[in-house]
Amino acid sequence: MIAFLISFLAALLCESVHSNNSAVAWCYNNPLCNFTTWPELSPHYCNGSSQSPINIVTAQVLENSNLTQFNFTGFDANTTFISMANSGISVVVTLDEEIMSVQGGDLPGLYVSKQFHLHWGNSSSFPGSEHTVDGKQYAMELHIVNVHSKYNGSLSAALAANDSSALAVLGFFIEGTNEASKAKGWGVLTSFLRNITYSGNATVDIMNRTSMNSLLEGVNKTKYYRYRGSLTTPSCNEAVIWTVFKEPIKVNNNLINLFSTTVFAKNASAPVLNVNNFRGVQPLNGRVVTSQVEQTASPTAPSSAATSISSLSLLLLLTSLCCL
Repeated sequence: MIAFLISFLAALLCESVHSNNSAVAWCYNNPLCNFTTWPELSPHYCNGSSQSPINIVTAQVLENSNLTQFNFTGFDANTTFISMANSGISVVVTLDEEIMSVQGGDLPGLYVSKQFHLHWGNSSSFPGSEHTVDGKQYAMELHIVNVHSKYNGSLSAALAANDSSALAVLGFFIEGTNEASKAKGWGVLTSFLRNITYSGNATVDIMNRTSMNSLLEGVNKTKYYRYRGSLTTPSCNEAVIWTVFKEPIKVNNNLINLFSTTVFAKNASAPVLNVNNFRGVQPLNGRVVTSQVEQTASPTAPSSAATSISSLSLLLLLTSLCCL
C-alpha cells in the first residue's frame, strides 16, 4: 500500500520525459522527484560535470576579447511570437524560427530561435532565477532557446548529436520593482496567463501582440557572462553555450506575482500552483566563466591652463639659471 501511494504521488506531481529510451519521472516540488534526485532519475547527463545553472562568482570571471556584440534578427518584430502554452513545468512561448535568430558574440555560427520559457519562485517576494551572481538569486529568469542552424531548427536532432555547442541559450534575470514596468511587453504577455491556467489548455495565439525587444527593454545586451553547460531540466544534456546577461529586466512586482498565482502545474484533476520551478545551482567543476574586457578610462589630457602654467614655470627656471 505504501509503495502504491508513493507511486501515485510521484505520478501526480511529476513530469515524464524520455531519457535513454525510458520514461523518467521528474518534478520540482516533490522530494521524490525534485532536482536533488535528478542525477539518480536521469543519470546519463544529470550527474555530469558540466551542469547548469551555476553561481557566477564575479571575482573569478576571466576577460575574453572575443565576446563581441550579438547580431539579433527578428527581436524587434511583433510577428515572432507564435503561441503561448502552459507546459505543466513552465510557461513556453513558441517562436517563428524563420524570423528570429542570433549570431555573433563568439557563437560558432547562426542559431535559430525556437522558444523561450520562464523560471520563477513563489511570488515576487521569493527568488526564482536559476543562475545566481555572487549568491544573489533574482525573482525570475527568462531563457531564449536557440538551435544551431546546421540542425535545421530541430531540437531533438541537436540533442541527439551530443554536440556541446548544439544549443545557445540566452538567459535574462528578471528583477521586481514597484514602479510601472519599463518593459511594457510584460503587461501584454502576462495578460494571456489566464488563458493557459492549466497544462493541456489550448495554446494561445499571441502573434502581433508584442516583440522580444519589448520584453528586454532597458537591458544592455552587450554585457554578459559566458560558459559551457547543460539543459537545466532532465535529461540535462551538456549541449549548451550559455550567455547570461548582466543587467536584469525590470518588471513590476504585480506582474511577476501572476506567474505563481495563475499558472498550475501539470494535472488539472488535482490543481497545484506552479511555484519554485527552478533547479538549484550546480558545481562549476573547473569550468571558466568569461566576460568582456573591461574598458579602462583613458588618461586625462592636461588642461590648457595647466599646460600654460607648466610652460611659464619652465621659462622662469631657465631665466634664473641664466642669471647665476
